[in-house]
Order: sequence, then C-alpha cells, then structure tokens
Amino acid sequence: MSTAADDVREANRGMFSSRRVFILAAIGSAVGLGNIWRFPYVAYENGGGAFMLPYLVALFTAGIPFLFLEYALGHKYRGSAPLSFARLSRGTEGLGWWQVGVCFMIAVYYAVVIAWALSYAFFSFGRTWGDDPDAYFFGDYLQAGDPGVSLDFVPGIILPLLAVWGALIVVMALGVQKGVGRTSVIFIPVLLLAFVALVIQALTLTGASAGLDALFAPNWSALGDPAVWAAAYGQIFFSLSIGFGIMITYSSYVKRRTDMTGSAMVVGLSNSGFEILAGIGVFAALGFMAQASGVAVGEVATSGIGLAFVAFPAIVNEAPAGALLGFLFFFSLVLAGFTSLVSVLEVVISAVRDKFETSRLRATLVVTIPCAIISLVGFSTTSGIYVLDIVDHFINRFGILLVAVVSMLVVAWVVRGLPQLRDHLNRDGSVPVRGWWIVLMSVITPVVLGYVLITELLAVLDETYGDYPGWMVLVFGWLAALLVLVAGFLLARIPWRPDTPVHGQEREEA
Repeated sequence: MSTAADDVREANRGMFSSRRVFILAAIGSAVGLGNIWRFPYVAYENGGGAFMLPYLVALFTAGIPFLFLEYALGHKYRGSAPLSFARLSRGTEGLGWWQVGVCFMIAVYYAVVIAWALSYAFFSFGRTWGDDPDAYFFGDYLQAGDPGVSLDFVPGIILPLLAVWGALIVVMALGVQKGVGRTSVIFIPVLLLAFVALVIQALTLTGASAGLDALFAPNWSALGDPAVWAAAYGQIFFSLSIGFGIMITYSSYVKRRTDMTGSAMVVGLSNSGFEILAGIGVFAALGFMAQASGVAVGEVATSGIGLAFVAFPAIVNEAPAGALLGFLFFFSLVLAGFTSLVSVLEVVISAVRDKFETSRLRATLVVTIPCAIISLVGFSTTSGIYVLDIVDHFINRFGILLVAVVSMLVVAWVVRGLPQLRDHLNRDGSVPVRGWWIVLMSVITPVVLGYVLITELLAVLDETYGDYPGWMVLVFGWLAALLVLVAGFLLARIPWRPDTPVHGQEREEA
C-alpha cells in the first residue's frame, strides 16, 4: 500500500500524465538513428526478405521480453535505474550506475550526430555539399585529418551543436511531463508524417522497385547461418533502447495501476514497424541512385554515417525535388535522434535526483553542462569523427550489451528476482507472463546475446578496430568501456539519503 509520503516523493520526481504519453515517450526513445540508417543495411546483408523471420523471432523472444523486464523493474520499484536495482537487492545497485555511465558517454557524442543532421537539413536546399558529398563531408565540413587527437575546432560544427545542447537543456529542465512527455507527444507524430512523406517521394523515383527487390528478395539459405540470427538479435536489442536504464527510468514515471505488458507490445511493434518503413524508404532511394549510376544496388548500399551524409546527399543531387527529399530525411534524423537523446539524458538526471535529493533544474545543469562541454571539446574538432567512431563502437558492444547480459544473469540467478517481477507484470498486464518468460530471460536471451558479445570481442581482438592507431583504440575504446563500469560501482558506494526507501522498504499499491 502506498503512503502519503510515497505519493509526495513520486510527485516531486515527476510523472507522465497518461499511459499514452508514456508509450509515445518510449517509442521516441526506441526510434532513433539506428532505425533509419542501420536496420535497412543489416536486413539487406543478412538474407533480405528471409531476415524478417529471425528478426521477428528475436523481437518476440528477446526484445519484448526484455522490455517486460525493464518495465517491471522501474514500475515496481518506482525509481531511476540505480534506485530500482537497489530496491530489488542492495548489492545490485552498481548495475544501475553502470547503465547511467553508459548513458552519459552516449549523450556526449550522440548530440554531435544530431548537430550534423541539423546542418545537413538546411544544406539540402542549396545542395551545399556539391558534386562530391564524400569529399565535402570529411573535408570541407568535418575538416577531418589523419586519425589522432586534435584541438583544432571546426566552427561549422560548434554552432549547430550549441543549438542542440541549448534545446536539450530547456527540454530536460522542464521536467518529465512538460519536457520529456510533451516533446514526445509533438515530435513522434511529426516524425511519422515527415518519414511517410519521405517514403512516398522515394517510392516515386525511377529505380525504386529495384531497391525494394534488393532489400526484400529472400535468401533462404541465410537462415542456416548462425551469424544471421545473431545479427537479428543484435539489431532488435540495439534498436529498442533496452539494456541501459532508459525503460527502467521511464516506467518509474507511470501510474501504479497500468498495463505494462500491453504497453511493451505497442512500443516493440511500433519500433519494428518504423524500421521496416525506414527500410522501404532508404532502399527505394538507393535503387534510384543505383539506376542513375548504372550499377547494382549492392554497390551503393551502405549504412550509418556513410549512408546519411554521403550516399543520401548523392541521391538528393540526382532526384527530382531532391531538396525536399533531403530535408525530410535529415529532419527525420534530427527528430528521431533528439527524442532518443532526451531519454538517454533522463536516465542520468533521474539517477542524480534520486541519489542526491536535488531539484530538477539543478540536476539538469549538473548533468547537461559537463556533457555539453565534453561534447564540444571532444567532438567538434578535426579529430572528432574518429573519436566518435571508436567510442560509439566500444560503448555499444562492451557497455550496453555487456551490462544487459550481466543484469539478466544477476536478476535471474543471483537475486532470483524474476518470479516477483512476473507477478507484478501480471497484476494489471493484458499480456499474461508465464514460465516461458523466466526461461527466456534466464537462459535463452543471455546465451544468444552472450554469443553476439563474444563474436564482437573476438573480431576486435583479431584485428585493431577500424585500423586506428592502437593507442586510440585503447584510450577511447577499451578504457572508455572500463571507465563506465568502474565509475558505476564506485557511485554505488555513496550512501542513499536516510529518507530514501531501499531494499525491503519499497511499497506497492494494493
């Protein structure tokens, strides 16, 4: 039974005004840059239309069940990631702070990509990148030199990056409902409309059908390759924003008597629906580019930064009404990236507020100003692209993926917390959670994601990542991933304030 003190504490933390706002915020977190520039190429490279089978299997055996786990933790224990883990079992608090550290690291470089996309949205109208988008992006725009560390700042990056951080500080300072919730309520419908318009325009381009054939033509033999199944699980995991505290934090802002399993189904299916929509739009445009260049689609298909800032500008140069196509694409990147970054920052701000009993504004400034400074100093220089690439790779693989596998194993086998979390989900959930969920979370999903993690580890150990100098990979890769782990468990040693209920003191509404 909740008490008046519990109600006051929750009101001070902030709450989403409704389940609908929570779902939109969760979708906003899940739908990010990876949905647009990673999924299409992963599907294409791993069997095309046949990839949909392992993708759907991964969604229903790992993605949505893991959402159930994080929703149950946050909703039952009513706290940020560190506080929710501490209330589950005092010794697991470090897992939550590990996730907070991962989010802090992601925030400092994710904002830079949004700043690039913001610039390119306006560049689209005048095709500023000229006839050679590759040379413009790495040369004129980023002014990238040889891999290394430089303090030569690029003015063209600093201004949009300051704009992004200014907007983020305002949104985060406004709070859970007025800032995070309202941003999602506005941005997600706008993102959907913008991207549907992009897809419709892409489908009208000559050669669009060839691109769709390349994406969806099934290669059934790929289903016998374990790497294809590992790719499906990896894609689902990274695209749903699970494993690093976001969904724990967001679910703690939901009213106590709420259908959490039904919400997870809506979020999971919406995220996958957007990914498939992105695949259609991206490969329709790539089909046009291939026909215009007189080459096969496979020769122009790419992903990530290369797709967004090199391939797509090249498409804009050739496409009818290319300026509109380019603006819609980069505007969609800005919206998707911004809502995801808001969720990443909320993990850190919520943890600081819970631990140190500080105001929303003070916690926002304590978190966002250091993030913005590191972002500006570390990633708006001529070496920023290289540092970003290394940090992103190692934090994603050996930060997010590792902490997710460890947290599943700890919750399942060390503290034996899955049965009570299952019971909490079933209290108001519209999707019954039974023994199958416990088997998935305790055995199958950790084994599959562990395989993905080991595969990534062996690949990096076999060959220096990206052919960068070894010292760069060590400092910005391995040490960055180790830093968030060590910092997390050191922060867990800081005592909670006396009036904060921790393990054994949490209350639920009857």
